Amino acid sequence: MKKDKLVIIPTYNELENIRDISLAIMALDGDFELLVIDDNSPDGTAQIVKKLQIEFSERIHLLQRKGKLGLGTAYLEGFQYALMCGYQYIFEMDADFSHNPIDLLRLHRTCSEEGYDLAIGSRYVTGVNVVNWPMGRVLLSFFASKYVQFVTGMPFKDATAGFKCYRRNVLETIELDKIKFIGYAFQIEMKFTTWKLGFRIKEIPIIFTDRTRGISKMNTRIFREAVVGVFQMKVMSWFKTKPNQNVSL
Repeated sequence: MKKDKLVIIPTYNELENIRDISLAIMALDGDFELLVIDDNSPDGTAQIVKKLQIEFSERIHLLQRKGKLGLGTAYLEGFQYALMCGYQYIFEMDADFSHNPIDLLRLHRTCSEEGYDLAIGSRYVTGVNVVNWPMGRVLLSFFASKYVQFVTGMPFKDATAGFKCYRRNVLETIELDKIKFIGYAFQIEMKFTTWKLGFRIKEIPIIFTDRTRGISKMNTRIFREAVVGVFQMKVMSWFKTKPNQNVSL
């Protein structure tokens, strides 16, 4: 089977979601494959994945880590795995159905048919498309993206989005070992780096639905990292080449 599309999902205590999200991805047209990167979940998330591998031995993959090492390091390991195995389109998404698996098809088409290098599933490109979040969290997320836009100059409406499709050539070009952040700021840093390198980027509107099962991993430490990290990225960019701003909103 040709290694074409890989969906990367980092997990920690996602027992209530991992089976359903995995089966939803397996049911999509196009033979998507799934890589679960589990940070030693005590609730048995990895064991559920291993059972699913019996049925989907060629399409569901598992990396088990020793503990909670951070979202960013999980994705970086996933990217290295994808590059090593020859995948052409690499996706990021959450396990909790806040990202609708059916939208993977739209992200893929944006890159494979429209020729973009990075497709971002955006909550804010056509307004505020968030369901079941308390107003305080909606405002925090929305203005966090505005803050990132202001400091970095990036034009993206959803700078902190975690639902994305990369073409292989993006991850081959980025020096992944120089990506610094492991929490909320990781998503910003990857977009900023991709943008600075001049790749073609498009935001597509999605409906983001807050999880109904399991516990959110967001906390104030993650937000603090993002605030400081944005300034660090901007300062470092002064010493790098000016971007070719190939962006479609």
